[in-house]
Amino acid sequence: MYKKAFLLMVLLLQLQTTFSQLPKLTKNSTISVLTCATSTELYSAFGHTAFRVQDPKLGIDVVYNYGTFDPDKPNFYVNFALGDMQYSLSRRRFEDFLFTYELEKRWVKEQILNLTVDEKNDLFAFFEQNYLPENRDYAYDPLFNNCSTMVADILINKFGAAIDLKDTHIEAPFTFRQLIMQHLNWNSWAAFGINVCYGAVVDRKASAKEHTFLPYYAMYQLRNASKDGKPLLLREREVLNYPEKQAQGYFPTTPLFWIVLLLLFTVAITYLDYVHQTRNKWLDFILFLVTGFMGIVLLFFWVGTAHSGTPNNLNVLWAFPLNLVVAFYLLGKKLPHWLPKYLWTVVGLMGLLLILWIFKVQILSPLFLLLMVTLGIRYCFLLFGKVSQ
Repeated sequence: MYKKAFLLMVLLLQLQTTFSQLPKLTKNSTISVLTCATSTELYSAFGHTAFRVQDPKLGIDVVYNYGTFDPDKPNFYVNFALGDMQYSLSRRRFEDFLFTYELEKRWVKEQILNLTVDEKNDLFAFFEQNYLPENRDYAYDPLFNNCSTMVADILINKFGAAIDLKDTHIEAPFTFRQLIMQHLNWNSWAAFGINVCYGAVVDRKASAKEHTFLPYYAMYQLRNASKDGKPLLLREREVLNYPEKQAQGYFPTTPLFWIVLLLLFTVAITYLDYVHQTRNKWLDFILFLVTGFMGIVLLFFWVGTAHSGTPNNLNVLWAFPLNLVVAFYLLGKKLPHWLPKYLWTVVGLMGLLLILWIFKVQILSPLFLLLMVTLGIRYCFLLFGKVSQ
């Protein structure tokens, strides 16, 4: 018991020493929010947000960045797939932080917060406390808890009811999926993957605060926010001025090209099968195997992970998990007697999905419609084609 009391006393003394050594910001200091432009790579496609603390008199100019992760941590990629994403608060000199964006030619905007000296010191101490090794890690969520959502969360945490995050800057709220697609080309593999993996939960309207999972909307909200009835921002300036980057791709590398190619190939093979009254077993096997495997993965993301955007994924109605099992039956010379009932079931499920799409229960990518047409052609051939066994 005495040993525990002694250790507790030592810990309290260490904390007291740490905070007593923290320099007090002067009246010339500023605390600001940095918003960084999007880029063409997926990890930077949505922009970035960080805090800056500057005091020329004390020689302090550092950036607190909640968007840092360490891929070398044990089981990082496994945990990432499971939705257990651990990100960290990092601290860098401002010039080092800015150098990255200069190299990538991405604009950086700075919004200086309207705070008293005491409030600046309180916020500075908060960042330093958060930066301690035992505090710097947090559970990252791309939709609800990231470097961008931290801005409003921290300001509300520190200043409470004094902060008024108005929503008048949003005339018509978007769904989460619409917000994500504002930064992605619909005909890109990134958009294809996100639309496959994200379920109906991202097709609800996001609140004004929920819009701030994207850095640009966090920046817009700060422009419209107030503290104690006064504008939250003193001023805004451009630190780096570069044009917005637009992703450029070649059509043969896009998902649309390959899906159309698959559709045309399926039409051609099915026509030949119909004319010659044969059946290409390998085409059926591959279509059923791939869509079944996709369905298994989507079900796993739905029920087996902590990802907030993957539940209620109706894509399993066209990427039907049982296709994975049926695929192996289609390699045989004789089709199983229960296959027609199964095919009517999967055709019905795709029809149901189209109805749910029309009523906006879950929004589908146009690319998925082409895949459903491809599957539908083969399903109908297996149902109505006169195949010689």
